Amino acid sequence: MSLDTPASGTPTADPGTAKTLEATPARALGEFIRAHRERLSPQEVGLPPGPRRRTPGLRREEVAQLCAVSPTWYTWIEQGRPVSASADALARIAVALRLSRAERAYLFELAAQRDPAEPDPASAADAPATLLQTVQLVDAPAYVLDRQWTALAWNAHAADLFTGWLDAEHDRNLLRFTFTQPLGRELIVDWETRARRLAAEVRADSIRHLNDAPTRALIDSLLAASDEFARFWASQDVFEREGGRREFNHPRQGRVAYDQITLKPAHREDLKLVVLVRL
Repeated sequence: MSLDTPASGTPTADPGTAKTLEATPARALGEFIRAHRERLSPQEVGLPPGPRRRTPGLRREEVAQLCAVSPTWYTWIEQGRPVSASADALARIAVALRLSRAERAYLFELAAQRDPAEPDPASAADAPATLLQTVQLVDAPAYVLDRQWTALAWNAHAADLFTGWLDAEHDRNLLRFTFTQPLGRELIVDWETRARRLAAEVRADSIRHLNDAPTRALIDSLLAASDEFARFWASQDVFEREGGRREFNHPRQGRVAYDQITLKPAHREDLKLVVLVRL
């Protein structure tokens, strides 16, 4: 099947396969694209508003026009049909939908394509042991997370700050601490906003290994255990892991504020070194 000219005829959905399609990468790609199309107004992309719209956001035909692809092919992509999507076509969709860098990376991972705008990774020696030792050299709360957001190493400052997570024999997973532990809600200031952001960061961060058994099991367990996580996950929001102000209601220190810095080692972007500098 060609890129911009799909096979003739209009396919009809098979109700019996709808549930199966939801679990396919093609279906996930279509749902992601549709969600972001519906968030864009015609004015945002330089189109006239036109007559009253029955559905939110841009029409499929409008996005197809912006991407220089056929409306039928674009519709099939949104419907999760197994059609071919080249890296070039995906890049045009990303531009048309005004995707952020994290959202664009997520789009290409869903489609199992390499972003043509992404530079070739540089070769570098992998030294995770050194990374794990680094946290002990930092005179501020610091910790290392693995690809499932479980702490691999942390220093005394981090253990003192994160009561209920790093200070004793607790589950070391940051996501389970945030979404399923009452202490997480008490410690994190403006929990709703931070938790929503965290779910979006997890979606962006986990797409490269979402089908790995440990990651899939973690996401499934969070979906079952936390209504808030399930709601945030269903929103299709995608954010990069960013720094910035973080506030905590510490049981002994009271309200404390930090500036968060997150670093990823070369060629081990599944690991994260997080440092919190007191404000």
